[in-house]
Amino acid sequence: QVRLVESGGGLVHPGGSLRLSCVASGTRNSFAAMGWYRQAPGKERELVARISSGGNTDYAESVKGRFTVSGDNAKKSVYLQMNSLNAEDTATYYCNAESMVGPEYWGRGTQVTVSS
Repeated sequence: QVRLVESGGGLVHPGGSLRLSCVASGTRNSFAAMGWYRQAPGKERELVARISSGGNTDYAESVKGRFTVSGDNAKKSVYLQMNSLNAEDTATYYCNAESMVGPEYWGRGTQVTVSS
């Protein structure tokens, strides 16, 4: 059973930084891509950033230049470096993994709160 475990969330002041990590277990297969989504109260879940197995990246417009996604295919892990955080970044952040063929997987989420 594939399991994604996130870590690194927390409370940070505006302008601060956090680094999220996600590690997958329970499979020997590589993923086509891994990434991060977020969901704020009352809003739909949205893509934040993703990285393909080939290293191609996609970012939401709102985080470009502030967030950096990276991954380690061998470790089946993905990271999100978040800088210059603001209140609009407050959300639950979910790790996502896309199979080469088959389902996608989700972590349980980690809370990021940006507040003074």
